[in-house]
Amino acid sequence: MAYAEEESVPNTRPEDEKLGIFANLAYGLQHVLTMYGGIVAVPLILGQAAGLNASDIGLLVTASLFAGGLATILQTIGVPFFGSRLPLVQGVSFSGVATMIAISGNGGIQAILGAVIVASVIGLLITPVFSRITRFFPPLVTGIVITTIGLTLMPVAAFWAMGGNPSAPGFGSPANIQLAGVTLVIVLLLSKLGSASISRLSILLALFIGTGIAYVAGMTDFSQVANGPFLALPTIFHFGYPTFEIAAIISMFIVIMVTLVETSADILAVGEIVETKVDSRRLGDGLRADMLSSIIAPVFGSFTQSAFAQNVGLVAVTGVKSRYVVATGGLFLVALGLMPVMGRVVAAVPSSVLGGAGIVLFGTVAASGIRTLSKVDYNNNMNLVIVATSIGFGMIPIASPNFYEHFPAWVATIFQSGISSAALMAIALNLLFNHFKTGNSDQQSVFVAGTERTIRYQDVARLHDGDYFLNGKLYDAKGIEIPMIPEAAH
Repeated sequence: MAYAEEESVPNTRPEDEKLGIFANLAYGLQHVLTMYGGIVAVPLILGQAAGLNASDIGLLVTASLFAGGLATILQTIGVPFFGSRLPLVQGVSFSGVATMIAISGNGGIQAILGAVIVASVIGLLITPVFSRITRFFPPLVTGIVITTIGLTLMPVAAFWAMGGNPSAPGFGSPANIQLAGVTLVIVLLLSKLGSASISRLSILLALFIGTGIAYVAGMTDFSQVANGPFLALPTIFHFGYPTFEIAAIISMFIVIMVTLVETSADILAVGEIVETKVDSRRLGDGLRADMLSSIIAPVFGSFTQSAFAQNVGLVAVTGVKSRYVVATGGLFLVALGLMPVMGRVVAAVPSSVLGGAGIVLFGTVAASGIRTLSKVDYNNNMNLVIVATSIGFGMIPIASPNFYEHFPAWVATIFQSGISSAALMAIALNLLFNHFKTGNSDQQSVFVAGTERTIRYQDVARLHDGDYFLNGKLYDAKGIEIPMIPEAAH
């Protein structure tokens, strides 16, 4: 009878927890504020590069918010064969910015939209290949990727902390950096409080308080909130019907391949953080949602969609694992896409405030990766050199953004992202050393030798038969303690 009762208890997953309407609204808004700067950056950059006027750039922004919201809802709630049902926020992918700028120079926005649609359709067709590679993503690989995600996002936090706009007069000023520092301190103080609810909302509350401080100090302006329409429905093909150019499609397909790698890493990373199982079917559902969203987004005037790494960090910081929270964030994004006035309110949050919170968020992602890497076995294998090489390779475009400047465009597209660089290197080296073992040397390398405990032959030679250790002391066979001389006494 006891066994039957135990069997009747539903086995709920951490991501399926339902926290209630208020919690969903609060935590969902926190996700939106965390990623808002990133989701509007791509349409702003592309709009300016394509020579669009301010009104059309505004439409690009609202279209990206609307499409990101739909993509987030699809990814978190899911329908059959589409959606990982994990707490992942979706938005415009930054990995294709350089490629799309190049395409816009030849064919304009229409060529970008056409290339995104066709490349995403091809990406949707090849997702079964990516969904069967989970066995090649052990903690060794996922730990490397999670760590690299956090490290590659730190320059974004620093950029925000400096003001977020290099052309602004106060960019990098002590005032901006001090505001970021105050926001960081507020996050830490709120996180230290005994109340679990306040601690979990520390990022959101710090953003509100930091914005209030900025308003009092005259560092933010809400005067533009009332300018413009309150409601605006998305316009289908506002920029004209997409055009399809072979070169643009090939270039964008390379971006889609990078997006699939990054999204695979993000899905596996958030699964590790949430502590839930991610199998090949679930990974495939997530990738298909990614590609379907990228196919639909250009209809509204947006671009490729992918998971936002900074929100993976927010899940790690707050410990709120519910996918319904992130789905609520998706509803907020849809509302922002339909209500430009709300977008103008959120846009008034100073970048410096976002930067202060970002230091905690992105640092937590890296820390989560380090925690995953601590589970890896480093004895008598090459795992240490795999970690070192992969993270180092991923840091190259962060330490030197122009490193791939003189390489072919397809090389720069793939490796300019530190996340995809580290992921590809980690997968390749894991295959080389841990799966294809033919040709592996039976001699330990210098990296392996440094990863396990060693003892010198001369020390062993001084021991006699029957000597033993007990409670940190050395005894001979008769139980007489043998004095141990400290190293400094030699």
